[in-house]
Amino acid sequence: MRSGFVAILGRPNVGKSTLLNALTGEKVAIVTAKPQTTRNRIAGVVEVPARKGAPAAQIVFVDTPGVLKPASELDRRMLQEVHEALESRDAALVLMDATRRIGLGAVSKPPVGLDALKGHDLSRAVNVPQKGRALAPERSFVAEPISAPTRTEASAGSSEDEFLFSLIRKLDCPVFLVLTKIDLVRKEQLLPLIESLTRRFNFPQVIPVSARKRDGLDVLVRKIVEVLPKGERYFPKDQYTDQPMRFMVAELIRESILIETGEEVPYASAVVIEQFEEPQPGARNPLTRIAAAIYCERAGQKAILIGKGGSKLKAIGTGARRKIEPLVGTRVYLELHVLVEPGWRESRRFVEQLDWRNQLERLAGERSVEPAAGADDSE
Repeated sequence: MRSGFVAILGRPNVGKSTLLNALTGEKVAIVTAKPQTTRNRIAGVVEVPARKGAPAAQIVFVDTPGVLKPASELDRRMLQEVHEALESRDAALVLMDATRRIGLGAVSKPPVGLDALKGHDLSRAVNVPQKGRALAPERSFVAEPISAPTRTEASAGSSEDEFLFSLIRKLDCPVFLVLTKIDLVRKEQLLPLIESLTRRFNFPQVIPVSARKRDGLDVLVRKIVEVLPKGERYFPKDQYTDQPMRFMVAELIRESILIETGEEVPYASAVVIEQFEEPQPGARNPLTRIAAAIYCERAGQKAILIGKGGSKLKAIGTGARRKIEPLVGTRVYLELHVLVEPGWRESRRFVEQLDWRNQLERLAGERSVEPAAGADDSE
C-alpha cells in the first residue's frame, strides 16, 4: 500500500477547494466565487482501491490558503499555514486557472472537456519526462500568455507567480502542475497553453482537469499514487477530513457570510463557535444547539451583517443551517450574534485564536479545570 500527504497550492481563487471537494466526494472545504475563501489548511482523505498493476493507496490532500504576499497579520498567518503544509508533504500540486492564463472573458464558443482532446498528442503535457524532483531555479516561472494582458497586469501577475514558485523551488518531492477549469477553455486555446507551460516549467507532470465535470481527476490520482511512498494509512478508511465538527460548522457559517454580503464585509468577518450542544443519545426529536459569534472590525460592518430588522443575519443563519443539518445529521437550532473587534486582522492574539487547533487546546484546558460533579465552588 502507498500513502502520503499532497499539498495543494495556488494563487487565490484558482479552484483549490473545489478540486479537494471533487476528489473526496464530500464538502470538505467551503467554496465561493470570492478570493481568499480558504484561511486554514484543510485535509481531505481519498481512499484509492487496488487495481490491476497498481497498489491501494490513501492520499491525504492538504488544501492551503491562496498564496499571496502578506499585507496583514491574517495574511501572515495564512502564509504560515502554507509553510506548515509544505513541511510534511510527499508531493505537491500547483494549481493554475487555465481561463486566467489565456485571458478569457466570456466564452464565445461552447467549451470542451478532456473528451474533446482525444486524438491529440498530450504526451508532452501529461507525461513530461522527469528530469529531477526539484524545480530548476534558473528557469523562468512566468508562463507566456496566449492573449497578452496589459503591462501592469503582466507585471503584477509575474510578481505573484514568482512569489508562489519561490516557496516550492527547493522542495525535494514531485511537484505537479494542475491546470484547472479546462471545461471553460476551447481545445485550440488549451493545447498551446500546455505547450507553453511544458517549455518553461520543469514539472514532472502537467495535468489539465475540470473539477466541476470531473475530467482528468482519475489521471491526477493515478499519477499521484505512482510517486507516493509505501506506508500505512494515516486515517481510518471511513474518515474523509481531519477537521473537527465545530470548525466545519464555523466554516459553513462563514461561507454563508461570503455569499450574502458584499466585497468588504466577508474579509473583515470571522466566526467562533461558542456553544455546540449535541442531543442526548436516543432522543426522540434530536436537536443540535449551536451558538456562534460573528466578529467584524467596524460598527458599519456590524450594521450590514445584521441588516434592516435583522434580515441579513436571518438570511445568513438560514443559509448556514440548511448546510449544517446534513452535516450533523439532526435538526439545528442556530443562534448568531455580531461583535465588533476593531482591527482583529492585525491582532496576532486574535488571529491565532481562530485556528481550530488552538481552539481545541483551549477547550481541553477548560474541561480539565471544570469542578467535579456535585461540587459547590461558591463561597
